[in-house]
Amino acid sequence: MRLYDTARRCVVPFEMPSQSEPVRIYVCGITPYDSTHLGHANTYLAYDLLIRRLEDLGRSVEMVRNITDVDDSILPKARELGVDFLELAAAETDRFRNDMEVLNTRPPASEPQATQWVTQMIELIGGLNSAGHTYTAEGTTWFDVSTWPQFGHLSGYDHATMLELAAERGGTPDDPRQRNPLDFVLWQPSALDEPVWQSPFGAGRPGWHIECSAMAMSLLGTGIDLHGGGSDLIFPHHECELAQSEAATGQRFAKHWMHCGMIAYNGAKMSKSLGNLVFVRDLCSHSDPAAVRLALMGHHYREDWEWHDDNIAEGEALLDVLKQATHSQGTSGGSDPAHYSKRLRAALDDDLNAPLARAILAECAEAILADRLDETAPAALSEMCALCGITLSPDPRRPTTPPTNQPPTLPTDPQAA
Repeated sequence: MRLYDTARRCVVPFEMPSQSEPVRIYVCGITPYDSTHLGHANTYLAYDLLIRRLEDLGRSVEMVRNITDVDDSILPKARELGVDFLELAAAETDRFRNDMEVLNTRPPASEPQATQWVTQMIELIGGLNSAGHTYTAEGTTWFDVSTWPQFGHLSGYDHATMLELAAERGGTPDDPRQRNPLDFVLWQPSALDEPVWQSPFGAGRPGWHIECSAMAMSLLGTGIDLHGGGSDLIFPHHECELAQSEAATGQRFAKHWMHCGMIAYNGAKMSKSLGNLVFVRDLCSHSDPAAVRLALMGHHYREDWEWHDDNIAEGEALLDVLKQATHSQGTSGGSDPAHYSKRLRAALDDDLNAPLARAILAECAEAILADRLDETAPAALSEMCALCGITLSPDPRRPTTPPTNQPPTLPTDPQAA
């Protein structure tokens, strides 16, 4: 299997542990102050596809996906709504888990909530402090990036770009108390209506980045096989997470970094702040969740792309054809369908080329409906769909579209990102 590695900026062989050990994956999860949107689905379905292929290869996978239930995003939202932040987090986390189940994703081995791991965060900050990587001013403790010359290696961004992104994504580059504008918060005082923990650095709460380092290393150890999330997390979140983790342990934190592209809607990046989110629950209320998966498979996981409301129709059309083909009988004089399965797995092993995998499913279905494949083909197609997480059983929430002998027009060899 070959995957694009963000740090090396190229597609490389995915380095896995020995067969007796699980593949350890940490995926940054949600900050639960709003419902699951299409951007979440696009990201987590990519990792689900990866996990399914690894399991198909006979590997066990231990995937940890956190819940950031305390940070600078959820606390203001809870204040705005007039509810306790943990109450808000619990409600949205339940919705998220339900959406992931409806989309047929593999559940994580562990789903730690940040508020339950503050002790480990304090210990990690203490280690960084002892090693000379921190300083404290007016109750706020920062990581001093001047003590970590490798800072910026993961993203590869220049200094100006890092400053710009830090300002956009929760950093404090203009805070005069910082020694360096790229220094990042490890611990900070809490506002009067915010949760408070006691620590050697003063009463307060953790910064965003330290949370994932503590949870990832506590549950998976150092040397994680793959760390991932959306591409908007490359900087500053993952850059800071990498720096503080390796500064604390002196060991390589993650062997491989995988990031998924962003989805736009109506010409703008899909985001909570812009209020232009397409929610998973809304899509699945009128479309089969398998159609949602198929619609998203039309784009490579690293690609930035734009969702249009009619995209779901393409997924629904293909799903109906797949259902029709898998309920066909095949023909005794047809060809062996094995080459379709082989091509599908090769596509997934080539940096998770989901668009090509989807096109192969369509080709196989078309061949079955044209009586070109033998009687084993419908079962083979069902197995291929299952590998991609596509459930073909009828969905009682929507009427079945009358089958057609004309599969949707899809590229047989789409250009991947």
